[in-house]
Order: sequence, then structure tokens, then C-alpha cells
Amino acid sequence: MKKIYLLLLFMLNAAVVMAQPGQSQFVPVNELPASEQLPAAPLVIAAYAFVWLALLFYVWTTWRKVGKVEAEIGALSAQLAKRRP
Repeated sequence: MKKIYLLLLFMLNAAVVMAQPGQSQFVPVNELPASEQLPAAPLVIAAYAFVWLALLFYVWTTWRKVGKVEAEIGALSAQLAKRRP
């Protein structure tokens, strides 16, 4: 039922998009009204910053987890060394 609902929703959305009238001629960006112009540089900088921060967070968390595992391995090695005569 959920798949049918999603399919109908997709078809309705496609019909609405196709029903909108297209642009009849080319309009240069510098002739668009200010409300329709979107500066790209801040968005690109924000996207790169997000990706770098996500990558740094991933590396930092992985580094911490590896450190914990190494500490546990060291503790287990010490315990095994004590058990063996």
C-alpha cells in the first residue's frame, strides 16, 4: 500500500511539473530580478566546510576508537602475560 501511495504521489508531482508553462526565451542571469538570483560562492564554501568538518569528525572518532581498542589489547596482553608462568 505504501508503494502505491508513493507511486501516486510521484505521478502527481510529475504531472504538476509538466503542466507548468516553460520559458519562451533565454534570459541572462544578470537580467533576472534580485529575488531570483542566488549567489553561488557562499553555498559552495558552506558545502566544502560541511564536508571537511564531517571528514574531520569521522577521523577524530575513528582515532579515539582505535586508541581504546589498542588500550584494551594492551590490558589483555598484560593479563595473559601474568597468567603464563
